[in-house]
Formats: sequence, structure tokens, C-alpha cells
Amino acid sequence: MLFPGGATYSGRRLAVAALLFLGTGALHAASTCIPAAPPATWPPLALRPVATGLEQPVFLTTAPGAADTLYVVEQQGTVRRIVRGVLDGTPWLDLRDRVSSGGEKGLLSLAFHPDFAVNGQLYVNYTGRAFGLYTFVSRFTVGDGGRPDPDGETKILKIKQPFGNHNGGQIAFGPDGYLYIGMGDGGWANDPFGHGQDPGTLLGALLRIDVNRAAPGRPYGIPPDNPFVTDKQARPEVWAYGLRNPWRFSFDRASGRLYLADVGQNDVEEIDRIEKGGNYGWNVMEGDRCFKRATCPKAGFQAPLHVYHHPTGFAVTGGYVYRGAGVPALCGVYLFADYVSRKIWGLRETPEGVTVKLLVTAPDNISSFGEDGRGGLYVLGHKSGTVWRLVAAEEP
Repeated sequence: MLFPGGATYSGRRLAVAALLFLGTGALHAASTCIPAAPPATWPPLALRPVATGLEQPVFLTTAPGAADTLYVVEQQGTVRRIVRGVLDGTPWLDLRDRVSSGGEKGLLSLAFHPDFAVNGQLYVNYTGRAFGLYTFVSRFTVGDGGRPDPDGETKILKIKQPFGNHNGGQIAFGPDGYLYIGMGDGGWANDPFGHGQDPGTLLGALLRIDVNRAAPGRPYGIPPDNPFVTDKQARPEVWAYGLRNPWRFSFDRASGRLYLADVGQNDVEEIDRIEKGGNYGWNVMEGDRCFKRATCPKAGFQAPLHVYHHPTGFAVTGGYVYRGAGVPALCGVYLFADYVSRKIWGLRETPEGVTVKLLVTAPDNISSFGEDGRGGLYVLGHKSGTVWRLVAAEEP
């Protein structure tokens, strides 16, 4: 069968096209708000329920070109769809037979390939067992039935985890088309193996790989401009390091800037703006403080964009720069939260510096934010299994 333009569509590609059409009724161009100047006031916000009945949701995203279908990752190992506000009772993808879940382990994120409409490819990050505990980054392809085949897994990356916590878990395609992978320091406490300050390991780092071009001996390539490609003491996959447990990162769809939330241990939660080759300090630094010592060398470390200290919160959850149309006064503001305190803040950057404002408190522990194809933002309640949309509060 031929579509306009002369492209020949296989059964699988027709299934993907139907999947995208189901989500939107038509393809929508992504909206991106760019404020002429930062608004003078902070908007009052509210959380509007979208769906409930999920099992420990930890991530939400949409496929390219399908803004109205939300894909929600459940920690136990399933991906569910919310189509026009209705939760599909059947998992879209079920990986429970290979996912090790509980605590900080599980199926942790999902990323659609930028050319998903053509190749049907998606990637997941999960913890699983194979004579030990590992982080797996794997590829699946949507088949003729409009769903990915669980048996069609291609493992792209396998990273040994010494402990069950600090797995990171976020994956996302950047504006450059490369896949970014957030990895924690391997767990327990204090970073006992010193992974954070060792670019020779894949732990405690943000990785960047090319999933479109395999290299000899591995199913992915190394982008030629990665910062450590010529350093024999470092892994070429490393884009930045010095991280403890990055829990969510995102790209600003307008500027391309990369924001990352790194969970602290004893005292400090931090938001970082990630730069190529940057060292973010762990385990010499915890946020803006020396870790377990009165003084420490600070030269060579990237300073956090923002920190907050315990007991304001105890586990930061990274979010997104708002680029939607529903709350104009929020345009250009980075949203983040704390899992324990359930507070959601806005961070605004200006030439004069950074300002942060508490915007709303959620009724549940916030495991993640999500972004749809139009820049709308969502909040995930980990214990209640609820998805909320972030909206402007109604005027009294």
C-alpha cells in the first residue's frame, strides 16, 4: 500500500501509523512557548486527575506524533496506555517475567526512538537478574498488532549493579538523536567503591550512546564528540559524572539544555544543568557541601544550579521546563518535586540569577513527572497509582 509521498508501508509500519492516529485523531505539531520576558508573578497551580488504578507508576511519556496517548511505566514491569483519558486495562508491554522490582528496582523508564513513526522502535531501562543484579537497556519494536513483542528484546547495554539501590533508570533521546542514560553510583551508602569520581566506570554517570550505528564488539556506537573518547582511563560512553543517583533528567525542548535531579544522602538535594564532561562532585561533595568532612577540594566540580537541604525534602524528583500552552505564566519555568515532602517547586532562570518558588503540594509521593507532545506536564502518584495533569488553579 502506498501513502502520499510514495512511501511503501509494511504491516508493522501501518500498525505504528494507526497507533499514532489513535492517540491524536490527527498529527499535531508540538507547541513550544517561549516567553518574551519572564512573567512578574508565579501562577497558582492545581493537580487535575487524569487516571487512577495504576500500580506504582514511575514514568510517563508520549510517542512522537501522538500527543494524546500517554504511556505510563509501572515499576513492576508493565507499560500501560491512557488513551484520551481512559486507562487501557491490558498492558501494552509486559516484562514482569524478567524485571526485578521492589525498593528502587524495577522497570524505570521508556524512550521512543525519534523515528518511531517509521521504525517502531522503543527503548526501556530495567533492573533484572542474570547471575547477579544488572541494569538493562533494551530495544523493542512494535509489531503488526500495534504492540511490541516481549520476546523480541534486543539488549543494548548491560551494567552490573553491586547493590539494589541507586540504579538511576532514566533514558531519553536528546535533540542530537543520541540516547542518554542516567546511572546511579551502584548503591548502598557513601559510594563505597568510589564510582562517582571514576569516569572509568559506567556507574555514577550520565551516558550518551548512538543506538543507530553499532560499533565492533557492541550493539551501539560512541558519538565522536563524547568527552572521553580519547581517554584510555575513562569509558567513552560517559558524558558527565560525579552523580549519586540521578532521578529524572530532561531536555528543554526550546533551548536544548539538560536538567538533572540528583538525590542526596545526608543533607542536600540538587538540581544540575549538565555540561559535556562535567564532574558534579559526588562523593567529595553532596550538593553544595563537602561530604562527611569539614573541608574538601572544590576545584574542577560543576556547582549545582539549585540545592535544598533536609528537612525541606529528602529525595528530589526531577521534572521538565514547561513549554505548554495551558499555563502561560509558567512558560520557561523548570518544575521539580520531592518524593517525600510531595512539594512541587518552580525554578526560573534570569540574568540576575535563579529564583525558586513552592507552587503546589501533591496528595501522594511524587515518583516522576511526565510530558506530552504539546508540552503539557503530568505528576505521578507512586502509592495511589494516580496520574494528575498540572493546570492553572481556578480563580476564586
